[in-house]
Amino acid sequence: MKVLGYAATNPSTPLAPFTFERREPRPDDVVIDILYCGVCHSDLHQARNDWGFSTYPIVPGHEIVGRVRAVGSGVTKFKQGDLAAIGCMVDSCRVCQPCQHGLEQYCEEGNVQTYNGQDRHDHSTTYGGYSQSIVASQDFVLHLPENMDLQGAAPLLCAGITTWSPLRHWKVDANSKVAVIGLGGLGHMAIKLASALGAEVTLFTRSPGKEADARRLGAHHVVVSTDPAQMANVQNQFDLIIDTVPYVHEVNSYLPTLTLDGTLVFVGLLGDMPETSTLPLLLGRRSVAGSCIGGIAETQEMLDFCGKHGIVADVEVIDIQNINAAFERMLKSDVKYRFVIDMASLTA
Repeated sequence: MKVLGYAATNPSTPLAPFTFERREPRPDDVVIDILYCGVCHSDLHQARNDWGFSTYPIVPGHEIVGRVRAVGSGVTKFKQGDLAAIGCMVDSCRVCQPCQHGLEQYCEEGNVQTYNGQDRHDHSTTYGGYSQSIVASQDFVLHLPENMDLQGAAPLLCAGITTWSPLRHWKVDANSKVAVIGLGGLGHMAIKLASALGAEVTLFTRSPGKEADARRLGAHHVVVSTDPAQMANVQNQFDLIIDTVPYVHEVNSYLPTLTLDGTLVFVGLLGDMPETSTLPLLLGRRSVAGSCIGGIAETQEMLDFCGKHGIVADVEVIDIQNINAAFERMLKSDVKYRFVIDMASLTA
C-alpha cells in the first residue's frame, strides 16, 4: 500500500516528502495509523550517515504512537481502534537466548530496526514513523494506557525505555542513589523514572542554570561537574550513574563518585570513548557498562508504569514541515526536551 512520509535521500540534503510502498499485512500484522512520532537524536545521525551504515532513502522515526486501523487474521493481541505504539525494533530471530529471555534488542542475529533495517521475510527496507502509517508484527507492537497523553508518550518508546532498562537491570529502588549525566531527551526521562522508582536522584551538569528544571523533573540534588569542590563532595555516593551524553566526553572524573560495586552505564553514545583510567575501577570494584533500549516485555512494563504514575516526556510538538529546522535546533540542544511530530500535518 502506498504511504506518504518524509525521507532523507542522501546525507547532505534536507528531509522531504516521499511516497513509498508498505507491505501488505501478514496474518500476524497490525496496521497502525500514526498520530505522533518523536524525534530522536539517532534520527538525525542516520539521516546524515554519521554512523556510516545508512541506506537511502531513509524514513526516520522510532517513537511511534497511533491507532490500529486493521489487524491480520492471526492477530489476538490487538483489535481495530486500539491505541498502539512501536519503538526501535519491529522483529528479531525470536529463538536465540536473548530473544527467549525477552531481550530482543540483543538478538544474536540482529534485531530488525524500525527504519533503515531489512525485513527478515521479504528482505525489503524498513521505513519508520515519519509517515502516515506502519505495518508490524503484533509481537513488536505495544499497548498504550488509555489515560496517557499521546504527544508526551511518543518519546517513551526510545528515550523512556533506554533509561528504564538500566534502572531495572541494576535493580534501582527506594534504597538506591542514582546520578544522571546530562539533561536532554534521555536525561530528563532518567530523572523522572528513577525518582518515580523511589531513588535519590542527582543530576550531573556543566550548566548551573539547569538546577531549577532538574528539581522540577524530580532530581533531589544537582552537581556542577566542572566544579572540583562539588565533585569532591560526592565521592563514593552513587550505586548507578546513567550517562546520557551523545558525544565523546571525559568520564574519569565521575568514576570516583560511584560506591563500592557501583556502575556507570552508557546509554547515549554510540562509538569510541577516550582513554578511561582503571584506577578508580580497581580501587572500588566499580564497573563501566553499556545498555541498549529494552526488550518488548520490558517496554510494556515501562509504559504501564508511566501510565500508573502519570509520566510522559516534556515535548514540543511540531508539524512535519518543520523537521529540518528541528534537527538544527536539536544539534544546539534547543528543545525541552523532545520534539514530537503531529502526523496530522502530513498531507499529500
